[in-house]
Amino acid sequence: MLTLVFILVWAFGLVTSGYAADPVREQYQKVEYRIPMRDGVRLYTAVYIPRDASPVKTYPFLMQRSCFGSMPYGTDQYKATLGPSPRLQADGYIFVDQDVRGRWASEGHWTNMTPVVSDRRNPSSTKAIDESTDTYDTIDWLLKHIRYHNGRVGLWGASYAGFYAMAGSINAHPALKASSPQAPIADFFREDIHHNGAFTQVSLLAYPLFGGGPTSPTTAPWFSKDWIQTGGQTEHAWHQQLGPLANAQPYLARNAFWQQTVAHPNYDAFWQERNILPHLKKIRPAVLIVGGWFDAEDLYGPLSSYKTLDRHSTASRPMLVMGPFGHRGWSEETGHTLHNDLYFGDSLATYYQRNLEAPFFHHYLKGAGDGKTGLPTVCLFDTGQKTWRTFSQWPMPNSQPLRWYLTPTGQLSTQITKPTGFREYSSDPAQPVPYGETTLTTEPDFSALFRYMSADQRFISDRPDVLTFQTDVLPENLTVGGEITVRLNVSTTGTDADWVVKLIDVYPPDEPNHPYLVSPKTQLAKYQQLVRGDVMRGRFRHSFEKPEPFTPNQVTDVTFPLQDVLHTFKKGHRVMIQVQSSWFPLIDRNPQTFVENIYKAGEADFKPARHRLYGGSVIEVTTLP
Repeated sequence: MLTLVFILVWAFGLVTSGYAADPVREQYQKVEYRIPMRDGVRLYTAVYIPRDASPVKTYPFLMQRSCFGSMPYGTDQYKATLGPSPRLQADGYIFVDQDVRGRWASEGHWTNMTPVVSDRRNPSSTKAIDESTDTYDTIDWLLKHIRYHNGRVGLWGASYAGFYAMAGSINAHPALKASSPQAPIADFFREDIHHNGAFTQVSLLAYPLFGGGPTSPTTAPWFSKDWIQTGGQTEHAWHQQLGPLANAQPYLARNAFWQQTVAHPNYDAFWQERNILPHLKKIRPAVLIVGGWFDAEDLYGPLSSYKTLDRHSTASRPMLVMGPFGHRGWSEETGHTLHNDLYFGDSLATYYQRNLEAPFFHHYLKGAGDGKTGLPTVCLFDTGQKTWRTFSQWPMPNSQPLRWYLTPTGQLSTQITKPTGFREYSSDPAQPVPYGETTLTTEPDFSALFRYMSADQRFISDRPDVLTFQTDVLPENLTVGGEITVRLNVSTTGTDADWVVKLIDVYPPDEPNHPYLVSPKTQLAKYQQLVRGDVMRGRFRHSFEKPEPFTPNQVTDVTFPLQDVLHTFKKGHRVMIQVQSSWFPLIDRNPQTFVENIYKAGEADFKPARHRLYGGSVIEVTTLP
């Protein structure tokens, strides 16, 4: 089995797929620079120039800026692949990889999700430094010092690097013509390390990677000495024996980002200034946003970034692509495209790379650049029908509303019901509901995190602390598209609680297996596929900035969105909704006693509570033809 360290490193993009890179070496020449920024800080930058570049054969730049390192370092060391896909590498660009300030071989101080300051201060000031100004200064330097370019620049980046691509598009250099943020982080309080303010506890093991930067430029992984050792325990067992989050302090005492997380339990100025969405106005470069429906880390980012650009930056002609992928799954072709044991088709990453990504960059960096790309504005994969669909807008203006009522009998009904009656369950923080079956049986390795977004829910369907609601067998196909709104009427005997809601596709008893199953034990008959789920930390039901307790036994409204879907529930299937109050260790345990700061809660604060879900509760979706 791969070690935890390697999986962490691989998961966050530190490893390229080997350095036996003859095709790259044959086609490109590598040079390295330390490019000065306006405040004098120098950023390590690797530039790969096509060997046939000349005054009569020029190329555009295609740049990635990342906090994960631009290895391999050294002009005689070449990457195995360049750019976001093999197609673009073959087409020929001047590829640029840069370490952002304060990370790896670059100088300066690094901070997580660098706050945007250049759009509200004098852009030329050496005090108004952010990722936008660093991108601007880098582009300006490249245009002046690299030969045989055509004067056009593109940005791309996936995961954290997607944030840098989006941030670099703010107050962009005039030469920046196209940008592709892929799985970009947008707001750390709503994704990645938080879900609606609830802490993503599985991210604890990644904190050494994000805790800070090296004391000086380096090409060695300075953070490896701080890895948290799990002793080979299962993921669920390790996190459960950890106890309250306060017990993580000895592991992360020197970790600046953990100390910041603990010090800011609410959506205060620290998190607000790291939200990039308010700054996505008047964006000039064309933008292609890419995401995966099963991305456990960054689903909020691509969807919210696209919607914000569509409202406030129409000049950027934003495109949105969402496929049946996990985190960064569109960047590498796997042949048979699967998530868990679900098969979605063949060569889907290649389809995206050849038919969407490559034409986008070619048009804006090599072609007319006038926006007449012939590409769809929105291209989404229907994860139930298992086919690509294109749209002129998203959400669709002609979608129809549909309400599913959570009835006290357990029926999921589209018929209006009187808000009477309730179902109840006991939630015990000492026995939390697991988020993945494999967390109970395998060593902590983030693999469950990669898989849970479409995982079979049968392993918890019979738990008494999970409420299940289900429709009758569907007489015809039902396509749900867009954001889902959860409206719960609840009460609790405690003073705080989490509310986890999951939308599930229940397969029929005669569903056949396909030939590409990952696990030989899987039976798709009666499979309960998670389509979308999320958590709402109850204390934030009215405000993320100002949490407030529940009044015990008082009926309270809890309303929150689930992220968008495009999923067809097929004829013969059923729709299921599950409601629970823990999702461990994906989400940290709520003590169910209101405390000022859950990161500092003690063992005595964690108490069982009885929760009631009343008949007026409803799930609102929109349906498409």
